Amino acid sequence: MSYRRDHRSSKSALFDGLDNLEEGGIRASSSFSHDVKDHDNGKAIESLHDRVAFLKRLTGDIHDEVESHNRMLDRMGNGMDATRGIMSGTMDRFKKAAAL
Repeated sequence: MSYRRDHRSSKSALFDGLDNLEEGGIRASSSFSHDVKDHDNGKAIESLHDRVAFLKRLTGDIHDEVESHNRMLDRMGNGMDATRGIMSGTMDRFKKAAAL
């Protein structure tokens, strides 16, 4: 009987520190998990930064294109106004010639 009691007590002594070991393992795992999350967040932030930079360049290009089209439309509008003036003068001359 004493052998069993001694065996149990030595077994108990052997695994007494296991709870502390497991807690340490949990903390190490938590620390590792935190580092992984920080790394993942860093990668996500970098990816987001790249996307924002791309969108900024894209919107700048769109702005330049819109400005270019607006200038072209303004020139077309001015040309149409000039053409309207010429046509109006021509129509007035036709009316005068038709009235004679």
